[in-house]
Amino acid sequence: MSKKSILHMFDPMPHNSPFDVNMAVDAGFDIIMPYNNVNFEDTQRLVQDAIFSRGPKGVKQTAIFIGGRDMSLAYDMLTASKRAMVPPFEVSVLADPSGAFTTAAALVACVEKALADTTTRTMADCNVVVFGGTGPVGIASGVIASLTGATTTLVDHLNIHTAQDTAQEYNRLFNCQLQGAVAGNHDEKSALLAEADIILCAAKAGVQVINQALLTTASHLKVAGDVNAVPPAGIEGIKLKDFGRRFNNGSSAVGVGPLAIGDIKYKTQQRLLRQLLTAEKPVYLDFREAFSVARHLVKLS
Repeated sequence: MSKKSILHMFDPMPHNSPFDVNMAVDAGFDIIMPYNNVNFEDTQRLVQDAIFSRGPKGVKQTAIFIGGRDMSLAYDMLTASKRAMVPPFEVSVLADPSGAFTTAAALVACVEKALADTTTRTMADCNVVVFGGTGPVGIASGVIASLTGATTTLVDHLNIHTAQDTAQEYNRLFNCQLQGAVAGNHDEKSALLAEADIILCAAKAGVQVINQALLTTASHLKVAGDVNAVPPAGIEGIKLKDFGRRFNNGSSAVGVGPLAIGDIKYKTQQRLLRQLLTAEKPVYLDFREAFSVARHLVKLS
């Protein structure tokens, strides 16, 4: 009898994400097994419980998904999962905390595509400012942008030390070159926008971070991307389905909206989940593989 496919979903939070459960079902897994309140210290035990019970053939039908909201913890759990494997008892693992890796990958890939379509610039030529830069999607977006060569600033709306500490932590983890800044009022936002070629908005849903008056101060702006689909838009003037539409303010800058980004995010996560099911050899997937898939989906690679 052929074995059913199983996805074990490890989450440090009190509840596993219904979004991720739905995505896993749609990707084709037969059985979804959620685990909540999973500590880092639990990782090795849970992984080894999963790999030793099905035999070398059964592990090919077994995979692990790591969720939560903390990018650093998810990455550490991914690394710990890999170390816990005992070949040939080895399964594939995908980390996507709070959907941050796939959302960030889609955001940066879509913005990169809009930049290529409307200018002769590359990401490496650009100054990227990430609003909501100390949240999960903001951090992941900043790391990805920085690794493309862009000069990248993570913006916190309350505390400069939070932004700087976050930038330093992820610079150490991923050998990137993030900077930290605070922007809680019009003047602080305007100062950052004056130097921005690209804006990535990953702030809290339903909060407008940048209005039309602020956009007029972004004299170097080429592309702005906003992941917020809950009214009002995080960046005023960006429509839900925009993908390279010019702002109505006389500038040549273009916007990328949340539904355009969300479409690529959904497809990226689906491809990564299906890869867990179809890979001949175990794979370990994080934001880097997510960005590669997202770039392929928008026809950048």
